[in-house]
Amino acid sequence: MRSEDIKATAIPALIDKYPFVATYLEDKGFDISGKEVRTLGEILSSFDEEYQEEFAFNPEQFFQELTSYIQNMLSFLGEEENGISSISILPGKDKSGNPEKFLPLTIQKGEIVAIVGPTGSGKSRLLADIEWAANGDTPTGRVVLVDGETRSDDHRFSLNKRLVAQLSQNMNFVMDVTVEEFITLHAKSRQAEASEVVDRIIEKANELSGEPFLAGTAITNLSGGQSRALMIADTAILSQSPIILIDEIENAGIDRKKAMELLVGEEKIVLIATHDPSLALMADKRIQIRHGGIQSVTETNEQEKAILGRLEEIDQFLGDLRKQLRQGETLTLPAE
Repeated sequence: MRSEDIKATAIPALIDKYPFVATYLEDKGFDISGKEVRTLGEILSSFDEEYQEEFAFNPEQFFQELTSYIQNMLSFLGEEENGISSISILPGKDKSGNPEKFLPLTIQKGEIVAIVGPTGSGKSRLLADIEWAANGDTPTGRVVLVDGETRSDDHRFSLNKRLVAQLSQNMNFVMDVTVEEFITLHAKSRQAEASEVVDRIIEKANELSGEPFLAGTAITNLSGGQSRALMIADTAILSQSPIILIDEIENAGIDRKKAMELLVGEEKIVLIATHDPSLALMADKRIQIRHGGIQSVTETNEQEKAILGRLEEIDQFLGDLRKQLRQGETLTLPAE
């Protein structure tokens, strides 16, 4: 819950969400009797200057201490809130130092955004800005807001509070474990029930992969496409990171459409750097990068969605041809 949301929440609802707040308020001598229907912000603003001086009470300091207490307790209990509703990208500069001219871009949970542009144009740099919640301190000078706020350095650089999971172009496993053992290890590290997720992750991964694999398969024996399918399914289902950054998925040997549907279905923000027109048109909008700067932001329109339909037909045709090749068949054209 964001700080402004805490202020806008009625005391009973706040205690219902964070039971330990009741003890905190009691220990601080904060009397809420008769004020149950009011929000915390309304209660704090009701203390006039005379009261504040007489009792040495600073409402803003009290609120900051309460917010810090909630965050610390969630961290102690292992229940830190990593869910977010949106991220916003504010303009910076391109490689020549020229200011970017796009309007601040907000991306909501459940949206897919494609990042397109020539090789070396700065797509990966934008992904890095988002990954580290840039605050004007990267080469681009961009600022990335999370739910409308800048992230503290404590959150930005903590390995335990990362908002982003990144899937890179190349994935090679080196652990000598089976697929089931790998997922179980990850599930336990996330304090999740392994028995509930192992089968689901393998099922989803096999839906993405062109060649199915078993729970007992050694992960070092997985093909590139199988490895990518496993990591996408694992990230979608097990990762607590609400933002997924994907760098070049087109040559991964997986069902790209199903991969996007899986990630969005798990309420993630998905950003994908791509040269593939099909992937770009699957996105809700696309960011065009040139010379290190964001040149434009385009929402996918109805005409482009129609083009996507044609591209999917072509992809299906190519997929059928690949299947025929794998099975040693003679290639044939579909019946008219």
